[in-house]
Amino acid sequence: MDYRRPTLAVLALAATWLTGARADAQDRYFLEGMSRMNEAMGSILPSVLILGAAAGIALHLTLARGWADDVGRLSAAGTVRIAALTVLVQALHFTEELSTGFHARLPAVFERVPMPLGFFITFNVAWLLIWTLSVWGLSARRRAALFPLWFLGIAALLNGVGHPLLSAVEGEYFPGLVTAPFIGVMGVALLRHLRMATSDVDPLPD
Repeated sequence: MDYRRPTLAVLALAATWLTGARADAQDRYFLEGMSRMNEAMGSILPSVLILGAAAGIALHLTLARGWADDVGRLSAAGTVRIAALTVLVQALHFTEELSTGFHARLPAVFERVPMPLGFFITFNVAWLLIWTLSVWGLSARRRAALFPLWFLGIAALLNGVGHPLLSAVEGEYFPGLVTAPFIGVMGVALLRHLRMATSDVDPLPD
């Protein structure tokens, strides 16, 4: 009796089963990965919408307003100081948010999973670096520095209003609440100084 044929058949069935099991596992891992990605995207969506609106306003102001010709040296230096102080207070605000779990609490308000901590840290640190460079650009009257600083002023104002509002809605401390009034005040001051340091851009002739 030839035992090779049954043995080969069994091996073929085993190979088919293993291949199918591996494919099923790969499909499962892929679907799980896509699910985690979708959850992560959903967790940052509220922040993206809010900050996206702030960035849109900042871009409009940057395009509509350029450096004013009649800004005095003292006024320009004051704007630089206010911008630098706003960046510093924003760094303190971010430190409070990071240490009290803002990346998890904000998405929870919208019934979403926590924002990836790595993304939260990278995003904030990157913008702190951009704002720091923009303060230098402001001192050199670089127009490119206006967009990040308009954005900072608007975002700071939103932080000053949003954190107390979220705390009131939740009925308890909300991450970032302690430094929110300070960054809100700095946002108003920065926007005021930027408005004084700029003027409406003349429209292009037809």
